[in-house]
Amino acid sequence: MTSKTSDNEASTKEERSLSGKAYRKALFDLHVELVKLQEWVVQTGAKVCIVFEGRDGAGKGGTIKAMTERVSPRVFRVVALPAPSEREKSQMYMQRYVPHLPAAGEVVIFDRSWYNRAGVERVMGFCSEAEVTAFFKAVPLVERAIVESGIILLKYWLEVSADEQTRRLEARIHDGRKTWKLTDMDLKSYSRWYDYSRARDAMFAASDTDYASWYVADSNDKRRARLNIISDMLSRVPYKQMPRKKVTLPKRQKAEGYTPPDYPFKYVAERF
Repeated sequence: MTSKTSDNEASTKEERSLSGKAYRKALFDLHVELVKLQEWVVQTGAKVCIVFEGRDGAGKGGTIKAMTERVSPRVFRVVALPAPSEREKSQMYMQRYVPHLPAAGEVVIFDRSWYNRAGVERVMGFCSEAEVTAFFKAVPLVERAIVESGIILLKYWLEVSADEQTRRLEARIHDGRKTWKLTDMDLKSYSRWYDYSRARDAMFAASDTDYASWYVADSNDKRRARLNIISDMLSRVPYKQMPRKKVTLPKRQKAEGYTPPDYPFKYVAERF
């Protein structure tokens, strides 16, 4: 797969780029729908699992943040596992991921997932080709079991062009707010663009099934990608607005003699 954005297309996209106001309005409306989804999940006991994959700098973190910033972290749970421990390396590969799958009333979002084996582990030499082959044989069976257990499984690949990835990673070098995002592994991965392309293609061929399809999002425009992915996810979950009782604030109690104490509170300095 190559980026579908030509020079002319890039120019056109720049011309129709979403303004901040339009983006915030569209995201507000989607946040309202995400709250409805949350209430439906809680009240019906539904289980939703969303997998995000893509190259470094593709926009996974920003999309997940946009998806979760107005919902409860007790319902929308983000899983971003660190490198496996020595004990976990000795386990069956999928074993460390299975405990994080959603229970009733949960939406679990994987910021990278078991597909590490098909991507970074394979490209960077952290596993053997025999282990990759075994993974490709097992993953459709495991995902069928996940789906048959009642979990709604959605898998998103964020596709970013080489030029846009370079721009974003360079921004991490020079922006003090983003330096933590750029690791030695990111730099090594950056130099292996086509190894990752081959790994991605093999991953799709092995794991893009009718019951657990891959959905690809053009993420060269971050704002549009976030809106498109959230909208797509909402369209694939059969939620509906649940009935809610009308809420009115109760009257506050009377002071009944309460007076503020004469206490030397230590206030935060008002620097702004």
